[in-house]
Amino acid sequence: MPQTTALLDALKIALKAHGKTYREVAEHLELSTASVKRMFSEQNMSLARLDAICALMEIEITDLVAELGRDKRSLQQLDETQEQEIASDLSLLLVTVSVLNGMAIEDIVGYFNINEHECIRKLAYLDRQGIIELLPKNRIKLKVARNFAWLPDGPIQRLFQQKIAADYFSSRFTENDEKLIVLNGLLSEASIKIVQKKFERLAEEFEELNSEDASKPVAQRVGFTVVLAMRRWVFGLFQPYLRE
Repeated sequence: MPQTTALLDALKIALKAHGKTYREVAEHLELSTASVKRMFSEQNMSLARLDAICALMEIEITDLVAELGRDKRSLQQLDETQEQEIASDLSLLLVTVSVLNGMAIEDIVGYFNINEHECIRKLAYLDRQGIIELLPKNRIKLKVARNFAWLPDGPIQRLFQQKIAADYFSSRFTENDEKLIVLNGLLSEASIKIVQKKFERLAEEFEELNSEDASKPVAQRVGFTVVLAMRRWVFGLFQPYLRE
């Protein structure tokens, strides 16, 4: 990961930890909120503005650099066996995804049909795997790196893909908070790369919103899944018409 990207990621984490929003950063810098979001998404920030944002949180740039060093020692990925154990236990998968999304034990027990004893057992497992640190009074400290990701084509990813095919697209996407857009076209290699880059930026913005909303009560948030997909594909009914 380029150092600029890593440093700005550390800055986002620090803002979340200090309870600062993009709106507050914008007011501090005397900019619009849209300008601040664009500054982060385009990774175009001067050293003076970086220093000013750190001052807003009463920290130094060196604190961000130190955080980068700690992040390199954090868990970035599980192995195949660990993922398989999580994928084969639905309640464990539920707790794992919940803590990765910043939920506390009282949130998990209050939101899902899982009792506190069972939840603590799952959290203890995650602690042994190095995913979290289970602190006194069952507080949760994440130990994963900011770029933590499931294994490509690993047990977790395959499980979600199966569920997406069987369940996710069973919706008609007609509700006010739903959206389905299907695009079809003939693109050049250059255009394909542009679309993929836009996907990446949208994913970053989604994660930023998810982080900002993490400070709100769970009752004010709704679980949502966004699927971004792009591949070479021809509708199955058209296959007989394709030339070999």
